[in-house]
Amino acid sequence: MPEGAAEYGEPEEGSGYRTIHDLADDERPRERLLRHGPGALGDAELIAIIAGAGTRGENAIDLARGLLERHGGLGGLLRADAKALRQARGLGPARAARLAAAVEIARRLPRAGREADARPRFLGPEDVFTHLRWHFQNRAREELHVFALDSGARLLGEPVVLRGSIHSVDFRQADVFRDAILLEATSIVVAHNHPSGRPDPSRRDIAMSRDLAATGKKLDVALNDHVIVAGDAFTSMRRAGLLD
Repeated sequence: MPEGAAEYGEPEEGSGYRTIHDLADDERPRERLLRHGPGALGDAELIAIIAGAGTRGENAIDLARGLLERHGGLGGLLRADAKALRQARGLGPARAARLAAAVEIARRLPRAGREADARPRFLGPEDVFTHLRWHFQNRAREELHVFALDSGARLLGEPVVLRGSIHSVDFRQADVFRDAILLEATSIVVAHNHPSGRPDPSRRDIAMSRDLAATGKKLDVALNDHVIVAGDAFTSMRRAGLLD
């Protein structure tokens, strides 16, 4: 932090202006965000949090207001490059870099939204079969695939793949649910292949599915289905009435 600057800025001696610390708790941007959420803050307050500090004679909110005025609001700020931000009075290289990074994230959000819409959805066992059918072709060993899903049944992250032997896949339940919990999934779908070419579930498959469903209930991550894929056929444990 530059010499003479404290977090959110220090006053010049005798200036009479207020620092962030002079404000009541519910008026300070960071405290307001934590208490009420980011939607309760104005543009200048949000930028003040990113900037982190003001300068002598200008607190972080004043600095942020100045940035917005010079660039014509948020729209203009989104068009500003890192060099222009670096030249803004009071920012300095570190804070200019933070603000430039935040601006770039804002620019990329529309693309991220389009990518999210392109994520596969698993609304039924047919979707799982279509997704995995060609992957499982000519596989000599069993694999268990775990798909973590959001509330709209869209895939979150990459599926977890647990590989086994010709006849089975041994795993810990923690391996099945770990990514789903980290991704805050509301449900999972699991699927595995039968290299034998027959999609009929074994007793072990049924017992394993019921154990996963019971664990999922405790973790608040529902097991939507367990799909067995074998060649050009599949079996849905849910549809077959084999899941509670």
